[in-house]
Amino acid sequence: MGRLSAQDWAGAALEALAEGGLAAVAVEPVAVRLGATKGSFYWHFANRRALVEAALGRWEASSEEIIAELLEIPDPALRMRTLLEHAFGDPVDAKIAFQLISAADDPLAAETARRVSARRLEFMAASLEEAGQPPGLARGRAVAGYSVYLGMAALHRVGAVTEPIGAFMDLALAEMGLAGR
Repeated sequence: MGRLSAQDWAGAALEALAEGGLAAVAVEPVAVRLGATKGSFYWHFANRRALVEAALGRWEASSEEIIAELLEIPDPALRMRTLLEHAFGDPVDAKIAFQLISAADDPLAAETARRVSARRLEFMAASLEEAGQPPGLARGRAVAGYSVYLGMAALHRVGAVTEPIGAFMDLALAEMGLAGR
């Protein structure tokens, strides 16, 4: 592997976070994951907290990029279907969100999870409103839909549900009032 960037480290830290929670984001295990030395880490980051900040920043930026791409879809029902296809097709993101919510005692994890979740809910509710739902109902359905997404991640994590998350996409769309659209 060539010279590692701070983004490489942040990506590996996100993978570790998804697999083992915030505690798994430690310099030595992430270095091993990358086949790198601790010296490489210290070239890019002053300490573990800086790595966690970079990883969470990368996750938040990725969420914003996805929302920006989805906003290019003019039909709100198709936009929501595309969102769910992406979300249910990417189990790592759900694991990260779930891990951060589970680590809510850490102020950085809690604030990042709150900010990203609020932005996602805002986007979902706006799309549902654009599809013709009243604001209160759209907000409630967005919260329910996002809760299903996070709940599926949790249930998969403990092995209570073995079906692919995507198997529930049509049901989730129906629950959000977008069935058959």
